[in-house]
Amino acid sequence: MEVVENAKDKMNKTISVLKRDLSGLRAGRANAQLLDRIMVDYYGTPTPINQLGNISSPEPRLLVISVWDQKALPLIEKAIQKSDLGINPSNDGKVIRLTFPELTSERRKDLVKIVRKEGEQAKVAVRSIRRDANEQIKKLLKESEITEDDQKRFEDQIQKLTDSIIKELDQIVEDKEKEIMEV
Repeated sequence: MEVVENAKDKMNKTISVLKRDLSGLRAGRANAQLLDRIMVDYYGTPTPINQLGNISSPEPRLLVISVWDQKALPLIEKAIQKSDLGINPSNDGKVIRLTFPELTSERRKDLVKIVRKEGEQAKVAVRSIRRDANEQIKKLLKESEITEDDQKRFEDQIQKLTDSIIKELDQIVEDKEKEIMEV
């Protein structure tokens, strides 16, 4: 049924969004994905850093950004400083280096709290999708487009889908927590 399929698509998108958001949280290693959310005002257009140069990780705690247009160096540097990364870039005129410090146990605990909060927001979104789908099903029953048996069956399908998605979200959060707490 269309209502169930729409709910499934939306819930799967919620999983994708959570995975993308959590990939931006670093767990001791430098990762180019950390820079995905940072936009640089490049000639009046917000542009992702990975479209302005190559990002490499020659060492586990170092990212090097080799820019194609040298005029973009100070713009990228400023965008990184304004971001929530909390890292000061060093610019030698040719490349930008980002050195990531070792995570303290306190910072790891803060990151775990952020991960849990993101996971909870994803669950709220999934429950909201479930509620909307159930309302659509009730509306179809009211308009006599489906029977009460159909209503019960579709609501059961939505509930099973919701349960499995929430279980998957919990697993994603748990895996990220382990990754962060790993020393």
